[in-house]
Amino acid sequence: MTAAERIQTPYLTVEDELDRSLRPRRLDEFVGQETLREQLAVALEAAGARGEALDHVLLAGPPGLGKTSLAQILAAELEVPFVQTAGPALERKGDVAAFLTALEPRSVFFVDEIHRLPRALEETFYPAMEDRRLPITVGQGAGARVVTLELPPFTLVGATTRAGLLTTPLRDRFGIQARLEPYRTDELASIVRRSAEILGIDLRESGARAIAQRSRGTPRVANRLLKRVRDYAEVRLRGLIDDEAADQALSLLEVDALGLDRLDREILRSVCVKFEGGPVGLSTLAVAIGEEQDTIEDVYEPYLLQLGLLKRTPRGRVATAAAFAHLGIDAPDLNGAASPLF
Repeated sequence: MTAAERIQTPYLTVEDELDRSLRPRRLDEFVGQETLREQLAVALEAAGARGEALDHVLLAGPPGLGKTSLAQILAAELEVPFVQTAGPALERKGDVAAFLTALEPRSVFFVDEIHRLPRALEETFYPAMEDRRLPITVGQGAGARVVTLELPPFTLVGATTRAGLLTTPLRDRFGIQARLEPYRTDELASIVRRSAEILGIDLRESGARAIAQRSRGTPRVANRLLKRVRDYAEVRLRGLIDDEAADQALSLLEVDALGLDRLDREILRSVCVKFEGGPVGLSTLAVAIGEEQDTIEDVYEPYLLQLGLLKRTPRGRVATAAAFAHLGIDAPDLNGAASPLF
């Protein structure tokens, strides 16, 4: 087994295969991100007309918005091989060399979580991305020498949820840089309808919108909720999914009308009740709810900020009036005066 084969784990569960079947295969099947789709369509057509590899692409944005799907679509549109790995899986320069030297001409090489690439390995990518050359040191000590390998033209597609952690030299080597934004409800409803058709689910339009409204602006969440609502409908409601069925199923899953789950509400309740609206530091909040700081900051907090339920301040996290209203809690009244939070 080669290093590349070792890093690319081939084992896929039934659920993995199901998720892959729901991914769009071509650019015209991809819903949302209109501006980015147009930019990529132009770049793809130009690269194809010239017979060149597509310029390197950096895709940034929260998890579940379609970065991996877009990378696969780029390879499909160019009709070239797609090779995938992740930043944490690349530990040595030999791992990088194993992938790069095995690429076929114009291949799409996808590196997920590229912000977690060890800094020492970034320099290996610089000459590979710019000049298609890979310097390798052979030997040790005084007898060591550098051998430069020529690489075929290829496209590096990097995906990151933390673009700010990328170094400037690496980021600047991507000719196409884009950030994926959360999806609108109508876009998510379209995605849910497409997935339901693939899965053979009896879905009404009202059910699609009910699921879309609670999907946190994220296609991955929409597809996950659809599958859980399907389970509920098949067991309790003879398989039909309308808005009433979706509401019942999502209530069972403790997902409320805004798409907040139990831990989302626990975060808000802690800030609103335990800390009287804040401000409260992230570390203190993490201890209060028994969750890791990184999980709160990366997974839950962005959506709460997006909804305007939480604010970040220099002194810590602060609940907004909308947070108290959503929880049905009276806002604190300090010394008989209106709270300065509002």
